[in-house]
Amino acid sequence: MTDDRQQDAHPGPTASRRRVLTTVALAPVLTGAVGAVPTTRAMAAGRPAEPVPTLVRPVMTELADWSDVGAALGAPGGMKRYMYHTPLLRRDLHVVSRGIMVRPALALGTHLSFVRYADGSSLLMGDAVVTEGELQPFSDALHENGIGQTAIHKHLLSQRPDIWWCHLHAHSTDPVSVARGLRAALERTATPFRKTTTLTPGADTAFAMPFGLDTAAIDAALGVKGSSDGGVYQSTFVRRETITDGHLVLPPGLGSTTSFNFQPLGRGQAAISGDFAVIADEVHDVLAGLRHGGADLVELHHHNLTDEPRLFFVHYWAVGDAVALAKGLRPVVDATNVEPMKGNGA
Repeated sequence: MTDDRQQDAHPGPTASRRRVLTTVALAPVLTGAVGAVPTTRAMAAGRPAEPVPTLVRPVMTELADWSDVGAALGAPGGMKRYMYHTPLLRRDLHVVSRGIMVRPALALGTHLSFVRYADGSSLLMGDAVVTEGELQPFSDALHENGIGQTAIHKHLLSQRPDIWWCHLHAHSTDPVSVARGLRAALERTATPFRKTTTLTPGADTAFAMPFGLDTAAIDAALGVKGSSDGGVYQSTFVRRETITDGHLVLPPGLGSTTSFNFQPLGRGQAAISGDFAVIADEVHDVLAGLRHGGADLVELHHHNLTDEPRLFFVHYWAVGDAVALAKGLRPVVDATNVEPMKGNGA
């Protein structure tokens, strides 16, 4: 993984004026200086420089460091480099989108990530899958427990039953309390909780490895080594820039990934659901490129409230020959400043 201090040492093929301004804006704080620093949004609005505190970086932790959080949440998690990550798939739901039964690993996963910082605080970021009937009581419980919602939107077209995705955020010195609040909110839904005590990647599935997909050809077409989980083949990229949330530096892969999720349909066909993490200057090319590459557009929105550079997320859906779609969508990847995610979330 590219060191997060190497901001744009290897700029992407569409390096823009915005990206250059972002790098200039972040340079003083990334080198430890404190003072008035113009953010990209302040510059765009013609506002004067805003005082920015010293950025705080994440620290490495071990699984044992999060045992109390896992106990409070009632579901074991696993480590993805800096992140303590807990996936909760909505296996209780039988969701159909455009005539295709959606496997939980394709688009129906609640994902919760905790990160520890050098100042002793912890950040929760994640998203939860809820039904329309669960949305309001789930939201009420989040508010009662001081957990923020940063986005509420759709990831699928024409789905039945109606499903919503809520993005979650909490910054606290008491992550156990945050985990208890999450549990209280999730208990107002029918989200299944794990009954096991360990998390084994790839073992949490009723589905076998994906059959009928030429995964080597998909890897070659996209330029990234994918992995299988829950009967779905997943390919992931991360933004090259350092992404900040307020004064917190986000570890690579947290809240800034571009994803391809292939659900095999047989005979080399697949349903693909995923999203692109892009900056403003990349939005138009990504939208047009997705359509040109054979994908349908689902959503364009933010996931966070205070990220820098400001990220937009373009969700898409495609059905067809998996390798042909991968080849058709590769130029969209090349139009953004991303690189393959390496290893276990590194």
